[in-house]
Amino acid sequence: MTDQIFIKAQRIRGLQQNTEQKVAEGEVSEFIGIINYSVMALVQMELGAVEQPDMDVSQALEAYDKHVAITKSLMEAKNHDYGEAWRDMRVSSLTDLILQKLLRVKQIEDNQGKTLVSEGIDANYQDMLNYAVFALIHLESK
Repeated sequence: MTDQIFIKAQRIRGLQQNTEQKVAEGEVSEFIGIINYSVMALVQMELGAVEQPDMDVSQALEAYDKHVAITKSLMEAKNHDYGEAWRDMRVSSLTDLILQKLLRVKQIEDNQGKTLVSEGIDANYQDMLNYAVFALIHLESK
């Protein structure tokens, strides 16, 4: 999932930097992709990866909704502590934060989950999800 999110984030960065666009999809669909892949990664972390589908639609929706609720709760707690600083950030800065989190997750994965001082991979996925939501709010209010 990490590489899928990385592809989305790199595409967003390209859209933000390039004047010419050859594929008629904007940042919104890419941020939605980051949200969905982040939730899927959280579900995989909890239940493990499988080669074949092992959930029906209702189970998948239940797992998705569970992780969205947990991540939303984290966002509300952090917004309380940080005073909703994201509201004054640019979308490009939120993209930077997502890319930084991705690099950190890749580093943790490359070290087989071992860290000296760090939040776990799940916290990084939750942060990426929330940064993508913040970016969508900014984009929708333009």
